[in-house]
Amino acid sequence: MKIGVIFPQTEIEAHPAAIRDYAQTVEGLGYDYFELYDHVLGANPERPGGWNGPYTHREAFHEPFVLFGYLVALTRRLEFVTGILILPQRQTALVAKQAAQVSLLAGGRLRLGVGIGWNAVEYEALGEDFQVRGKRIEEQVQLLRALWSQPLVTFEGTFDRIPDAGINPLPPVPIPVWFGGDADVVLRRAARLGDGWIPNTKPYATLKAQVEQLHGYLRAEDRDPAGFGLDIRIHASRTPQSSWAAEAAGFAALGATHVCINTMGAGFTTLDQHLDALRRFKAEVS
Repeated sequence: MKIGVIFPQTEIEAHPAAIRDYAQTVEGLGYDYFELYDHVLGANPERPGGWNGPYTHREAFHEPFVLFGYLVALTRRLEFVTGILILPQRQTALVAKQAAQVSLLAGGRLRLGVGIGWNAVEYEALGEDFQVRGKRIEEQVQLLRALWSQPLVTFEGTFDRIPDAGINPLPPVPIPVWFGGDADVVLRRAARLGDGWIPNTKPYATLKAQVEQLHGYLRAEDRDPAGFGLDIRIHASRTPQSSWAAEAAGFAALGATHVCINTMGAGFTTLDQHLDALRRFKAEVS
């Protein structure tokens, strides 16, 4: 089972040196992957009609592909993961190009987690339709894989059209696509189209039932659940240090291929406090 971190971008200084120090310390501690949340815009909570989302314009979010492009040059082994990229609010061909470029520069150290998101404000600002995001993501994933594997693509879909064109350079290895989300339709979509699932945090019994459901959907697609990824988060704000090892072991027994620690929301106010928590977590679960 691989061990990773959620980058606490909303709680550490948005400065290149701080970001560099965080990523290099994570790699030096022996973590396997660096996972990043995604938001393009934060809404003003005082806007007409109000706002009740978990993030506002006051929280910092880094653009995933630009940040990964910076960090791949500063690391040698760490895998970079979007957990998740809100795919339907973006142009598919541009995502294909950006992901391929990061994968090339990183020597294949990219895993693309995708989802449909919840923030209609972002969709409106980016010129995409919030109402069709579920249908669009399925078409997008198929098109991404075509663009990553073929020098020329001719594609006529409901949402995208490519008239005999392709990206160059192609990624050096296939880019894994994992789905985030919890609805039953997400589990079915992941079983048909994905390489893995990134669930949100939930009680163990609920997660266990969903994993069993997912495995049923995989078998129905004639796919082996043993070859399908599962990336689960442990939140330092909810799980005390004394339970970290037991919780990670429980997730491993569920079939988790990846477990990561999220230090956001745990009361840490400095980079050093976040890094100290990562040191303690690694010692507990190794």
